[in-house]
Amino acid sequence: MLRPVAITTLILTGVWGIAQADVYRWVDDHGEPHYSDRWVPGSELIKTTKAHPQSSEPAPAAQSRPAASADRTAAQLAERANEQAVKQDVAKTQEAQCKQAQERYKKAIEARRIYKAPKDGDTDRAYMSAAETDAYRLQARNDVTEACGSPPPPQH
Repeated sequence: MLRPVAITTLILTGVWGIAQADVYRWVDDHGEPHYSDRWVPGSELIKTTKAHPQSSEPAPAAQSRPAASADRTAAQLAERANEQAVKQDVAKTQEAQCKQAQERYKKAIEARRIYKAPKDGDTDRAYMSAAETDAYRLQARNDVTEACGSPPPPQH
């Protein structure tokens, strides 16, 4: 009679011990959840009767998240810096083109006569007619408007 009571006591003690065990949950790299009575790095405590162990080392997943976040932030900052550099380069180029167009227009309206670019083999300058000069000046003014975003100011 003593023997069945001892066996029953052992069985109940074992079941009680299992019922009192900690339960941990973690998700693997494939997104599958896992449950265990043992703590592993990255797991979270689902059920306990005692405090779970504290690790002095962060979980590998926790280490990769800040590193990945830092890499992403660095990449975003580099991209913004590149975009800003391109904008500055475009602005400098547009400013230089505007200045060149304004100088060309100023010379066109100040000149009494404008000559054509010599053709191959020609050594003599050929001057534009009055109609050609007017068309050249009009084109120079349009170039200023296009390059600078506004027409040149009137010359006095």
